[in-house]
This record gives sequence, C-alpha cells and structure tokens, in this order.
Amino acid sequence: MGDKEKLISDESLEATRNVAKKDNYLKLPWYFAGGFLVFWALLFFAIVIPFFYRLPTPLTMEDSNKSVFITERAYNNLYTLANIGNKLTGSTENEIQAVNFILNELESIKSVLLTDYFELEYEVSQASGGFAYSTMLNTYQGVQNVVAKLSPKNSTSVTYLLINSHFDSKPYTNSAGDAGFMIVVMLEVLRVIATTKQTIEHPIVFLFNGAEEGMMQASHGFVTQHRWAPLCKTVINLDAGGSGGRDILFQTGPNHPWLVNHYKESIKHPFATTMGEEIFQSGIMPSDTDFRQFNLFGNIPGLDMAQCINGYVYHTKYDLIDVIPRGAFQNTGDNILSLVRNLANATELYDIEAYKTGHAVFFDFLGIYFFHYSEATGIYLNYGVAGATLILILVSIWRMSSVSKVSICHVIRWFILVFVIQIISFALALALPTVIAYVMDSSGLAMTYYSTPLLVVGLYVCPSLVGLSVPTTIYYSLQRNDKLPNPYHLQLALHSQAILLAVLAAGVTYLGYRSAYIFVIPLIFYVASLTLNLLTTLHDRGYSWSGLLKASQIAPFLYSSYVIYIFIVVLTPMGGRAGNISIRDLYIAVLAAVGTILCFGFLVPLINSFRRPSFVIFALLAASAISLYLASNTQLGFPYRPKTSGQRVQYLQVRNMFYEYDGTLSKDESGYLFSYQDRRGASPFKGTKVNLTGLVGIADRCETHMMCGMPLYDYRFYQNRLTLQWLPRSEPIVPPSDFHFELLNKTSVNSTTMRYWFETQGSNHMSIFLQTYEDAKITGWSFLESYLTNTQPYHVYLTHGIDARPFNFTVDIWKSDGDFDVPAFQLGCSDHRVQDPGDAEAVKFASTFPSFSILAQWPVLYKRYIF
Repeated sequence: MGDKEKLISDESLEATRNVAKKDNYLKLPWYFAGGFLVFWALLFFAIVIPFFYRLPTPLTMEDSNKSVFITERAYNNLYTLANIGNKLTGSTENEIQAVNFILNELESIKSVLLTDYFELEYEVSQASGGFAYSTMLNTYQGVQNVVAKLSPKNSTSVTYLLINSHFDSKPYTNSAGDAGFMIVVMLEVLRVIATTKQTIEHPIVFLFNGAEEGMMQASHGFVTQHRWAPLCKTVINLDAGGSGGRDILFQTGPNHPWLVNHYKESIKHPFATTMGEEIFQSGIMPSDTDFRQFNLFGNIPGLDMAQCINGYVYHTKYDLIDVIPRGAFQNTGDNILSLVRNLANATELYDIEAYKTGHAVFFDFLGIYFFHYSEATGIYLNYGVAGATLILILVSIWRMSSVSKVSICHVIRWFILVFVIQIISFALALALPTVIAYVMDSSGLAMTYYSTPLLVVGLYVCPSLVGLSVPTTIYYSLQRNDKLPNPYHLQLALHSQAILLAVLAAGVTYLGYRSAYIFVIPLIFYVASLTLNLLTTLHDRGYSWSGLLKASQIAPFLYSSYVIYIFIVVLTPMGGRAGNISIRDLYIAVLAAVGTILCFGFLVPLINSFRRPSFVIFALLAASAISLYLASNTQLGFPYRPKTSGQRVQYLQVRNMFYEYDGTLSKDESGYLFSYQDRRGASPFKGTKVNLTGLVGIADRCETHMMCGMPLYDYRFYQNRLTLQWLPRSEPIVPPSDFHFELLNKTSVNSTTMRYWFETQGSNHMSIFLQTYEDAKITGWSFLESYLTNTQPYHVYLTHGIDARPFNFTVDIWKSDGDFDVPAFQLGCSDHRVQDPGDAEAVKFASTFPSFSILAQWPVLYKRYIF
C-alpha cells in the first residue's frame, strides 16, 4: 500500500472510530428532521407546480405580421364555434352550422393564400360504413368531414401529412375544449403556413371531422374511403381529455421512433411521457381517440396529443371557453405550428416503412427539456445502470469492511438484515395507502379527494412515508453494533433501496415496459453520488456522505413528483366517469405510493441522521389522522362541487314495449334506467329531493331477457349492465315521437335459410339488438360479416349524420329443420332522442337533482319483436 493510500486508510479508520463513539453527538437536533421534509415539500410547490401550469404569453393581432400563431384570432374563432351550441352528430348545429363555420374560415384563408407558394383545396365529404368496436357493431351513415389540402406549389410529392381533430360534441356540452379548441388551432396553423413565405415539401391534409364522439365514425370513414387517405403517411391527432393547459403527447408510432425525433426538434413547450402512453393503452383510462382508427384501418403512424388538465368539465355543460386560459392557445398553437412545419419537410415521409425500427422512450423534464432514445437503448441503459448499482454497492461493502477492520462476511450479514427490513419498508409504503383506499371505499367514502386533491397527501402520501420510515427507524433505535458504526448501517439501508429499484428496473424492462425509466432516473443519481463518495473519503466520514446524496436527489425528486402529479391530475377527474365497478381510489393510492417511494426512497432513511426521528413519524401519523377525519367527517371530503367538479349522472327515460310472435303487446313499462358514472352511485342523493323509492337492480333481468330487456345505449352500458338500476314510473313515458320499424319481406334462400328484410328510421342515434333461439343461428346479414363471430346478443349501433334516410338491412336465419312458422329470433330496436328533455314529468324529476349533479338523460323508446 502506498503512503497516500495508507494515510487515507488511517484517517478514515480514525474518523470511523470517532463516529462509533460520538454517533448521537454528531446527529443534528431533532427539529431539523422536520425541516428536512418541509424542504422537499417546498421544492414541489415552488418548482414543480409552477412549471406544470406554466403557459406562454398569448399573442394578439398586433403580432400578426410576424408569421406566428395568433391566440386572439384562435380565441375569437372558438367563441363563434362554441356559441353554436351542442353539436351532436346528426343535428343541424353539427351538420350545417359547424360545417359552414369551418368552410367560411377556409374560404377566408384562401382569400389571403400566397398563391406563388401554395395551393389550397377543400371539400365536404360524406361517409357510410361500419366497424366492430368493443361489444358493438358501430354503423354510420352520412357522417361528414371537412377536408382541406394545402399543397406546395409545383410539388411532386405524393406523400401527405395528416392533421386531425373533431368538431362534434357529446350530449349537453358546447365542447369548447373537446375539441373546438383543437379545431381553431388547426385553422390558425393553416392560416399561418398558407400566408408565410416559407415553403414545405409535402402536402398537408387538414381533417376537420364531424363524428368522433360516437366512437370515431368520421375518421374511420375518411381513412377507409377518402381518395386522399392512402397518400397520408403520418398523422398528428389532436383531441382533449380536459380543457385548457398544456397539450400532452401520450401516444406515438407505433414503431416509428423518428416521429419522436421530429417532436424534439420542433416542439417549443414539450410535455410528453412514455408512461402516459403505456397507461393509456392499458385501458384504465375511459377514453379513446381517432388515433386508433388511423393506426388500425389506415396503418398510418403518428403522434397523438391532447389537452389533459381540468378533466372535470370534459363532456359536460361546463366545457366553455371561459375556463380555457388564453395562454393555452399559444402553448398548443406554438407547438402544433412548429411540429407541422417540421413534419411537412420530413424526408421520412417518402418511405416511412424504412424507418420502422421499434418504439421510443420519451419524457420531458418540467417542460424545460425533452429526452428521448430508442427502446433498444433504453434496455441497455436500464440493465447497465442496474448492473453498475450492484457493482458499486459491492465496492462500498468492501470499503466498509476494510475501513472498519471487520470481515466482509460480517458486513454482508448485516446488509442482508438491513435489506430484509428495507423490503418490509417498501412493502408497507405500498400497502398502507392501498389499505386506506380499500377501507375508505368499503365504507362508502370513495373519491373523498375528488374536489380536494390536497387530501391525497394526507390520505396516501403520509401513510406511505410512515411505511418507508417505521421499520428502518425501529431498527436503528434497537441495533447495537460497535464494530460497524451507524452511518454505515444507514448507507446499507440506502444500498438496499437501490437494489430494490435495480431489480424493479430490470424486471419491468424484461417484461417489455418502457416505463422502467422511472426507476432508473433516481438510481442513476444515487449511483453518481455513491461514486463520488467512494472516490473521496466522504464515504467513511460519519454522515459526510449524506450531503452529496441529498444534492443528487433533487433532480430525480423534481422529475418523479412531476410525472406522478401529471397522472394524479389526469386520473382524478377520470374517476368521475369510469363507472361504479372500478375502485378508482386504489389507482390514486398506488400512484401516490409509487411516487412517494421514487421521491423519498433515498431520503426518508436519512431522518435517522437526526436525533429523535420518531418525532417525524408521529407528525406524519398526525397528518394522516387529520386527513382521514376531514375526508370522512367534514364537507371537505364530499366529492362534488357545483360547476367545478360535479357528479356526472346518466340515466335514460325508457319506454319498453315488448311484442310477441303473434304481434300482441305483452309488456309496456316506463321508468328511468340509471348508469352510474362513478363509484358512489346513487348514495349522494340520500337526503336530497330526488325520490328514488322503488329503485332496483336489473341483474336478474339479464339472465332471462335479451340485453336485460333494456335499450342499452352503448358498450359501456353493456359492460356495466349488472350494476344498472331501474326506477319504475307509474305514468307512461311519452316519447317526443315514434320511430319507423318494419319487416319489408321474408324470402327463402334455401330449404334451411330464411332472409328477412327490414327498414328502420328514427333519430340520429338508434340501436338494433338481435338474438336467435337455440335451434337457429344468423349465417349472414347486410352489416359487417366479421362481427357475427362475436357472442350473442348482437348490438348494432346506428348513427346518421346529414343523411337521414332509412336504414335498410337483411338478416339470414338458419334452422336445421327449416321450420320458420315458429319463433326463430328476437329483434329489439331502440330510438334515443338525445338532447330532448323529455315529457313534463321527466323534466320535473330532473329538476329535483342537487346543484352538484351534471345530468345526461333523454327519452328512449324501445320495441322488442319476435320473428
């Protein structure tokens, strides 16, 4: 050993002995421990929150000569579009007024077009067709798209860039945010490009689609039928899951990482996460976008972007222009304008298949910087960091053994004990919030944080911190080991946390999830601080190593808290429309626990470097107890508030009429069919004016009747059918009008098959239900044949746009004995008068709901026949 190395070793040994003797003396006073945790809380509220909600300064018409996105013009356009009112597919507002608004704006843009640089052509197209979606066959007729193509002058490119958003609405909303906001952004982007002396290489198709909310019919119509669709090689899809704020990139490709490269090159205000892509595609979010249609039916890769903040107003009457900050227009406009220009000049569009090289890992840091790399690089990085972690920990253990003059086996034995304790801490950090969420839900106290998100801190974050801290604190208060000083024991706990993260990173990577990077980020910074400590004598100087560790965890703390906060903000409002089967509290609890572990896993054990660390635990327990009390015993924990975060209430005013084989009417009943949108169901109506006397479930009907004997509106109604509830009404429902349904003809195809010809005409939203008896089956029909492989009963969802002609269809029924003089199948037809308030008694019933209720209800007439 050299003199220098011997000097360092002797110096370190002396320092270690001093620490062993004066460990408690060297610890900071207990009150610094509280300040330690407060520091990280302040870091979150002072940096993460402001950066999350940060928006650029909106530009006005005074800036219009700069060839940039002008918020004022986009805002004025949205004001006009939103004031048209509800734009339900098939309504005059959607098919005529909204279409005319877009056409007028396109004509205005054409009037100022730089004709030396560009050509602009546009048209209104209609489409009819169908596709299977979930449990339904989604069939549409005469839905409309306004399609514009901006082409560079004298361009020879036959590969197009497609930009899409929709202007139609869900019922009872003006849809300023979803997605009128994106429509006016597209118009302004088109205007700026068309009036700027900056050429592009590829034509750009702007698709303003008029039927997305009914499960994406118009985009399907475009991508399968429009003449420009085969030439569209990449799509930027724009949608909304909220209203206002920053636009998040949450789906890419698939398998086209070059798109993410262009996003990084062009985007001005990055906001994206691979974790969001994988969570969205897992199905736990009750949403879908047109991006699905372009990928599935057009094989068009692209980027899927959406508004995601303030999801409380999404699909409600409160989705108004007033709730959208003007900076949001500028944020999205800057991003989309730059991205469109970039992709319109991308050489990859000439042959996108040549660049199909796998997925990408991508994420932004506080909207300041955007990171991305290939999935293959991510795999190497994740395994590499995990391996480096294990090696450095072994070096650290050897160093402890060498400096403390104990055998390495002795250190390893203590390390195994500490590792087991850390596993217990890790498990408790996950388990405690989960148990609290389950108990709250079982007690009828679901979603107490819905209107008060700060309760998440007390309900789930603090218990998770308690789980992280209690086992290690008990261990350090009881362990007595003079050979290995406490600072080394504390390092062993941190090493254990690192190994757990390394195992998670490697395991999640092995399973094929790119989101493993969230475990790697804190690990990289821990490895960096450990390396620096090992390269100096700080590793062996009492608690001196903790300074570098704390500093190294600032960046991962900021990122981990930022990314988890994104999902809390997005998923919390979604819990209000996820149905009453899913326990959404568990999602939030697990998210909060994972975030706590990522943010504090390397920090919480450090409370043991302060005197009396138990005070911190008691403070956390007190915060949890206070939060539980507030959530369960005060108005603060009541989930709903008028206007800002109301309860979504959906029910149908149903008139059921059952006709037998001989044509006689066997049943005529009326009532309200409730489909609960969140976990609380009908419980919030107790003590209000809403009279639910006689409310019963319909699960027993589902065992004996086709589609439970009810006009189930869509696939969500079908999926939740066992939880739907029926409130009988003594007075018959009086529908606004009857609908037309007729058996036109019945012809023999062969000795065992009969063809039935039907015609139906009614509102813009109807459904056909079909189910054969046991001795018969459907062998063909005029709808999509492949859907017949589904399990009966069949649900054909019928939507019409501007073309309101009758739906004519045929059904071929096979029976082995060829006897069609007896019942062969049931057919139900329902007519949904969406947007109609119903008869006088229905209007009176609706008026009894409390102010926090956001109603979506309408009359529906259902007739069931036997043929």
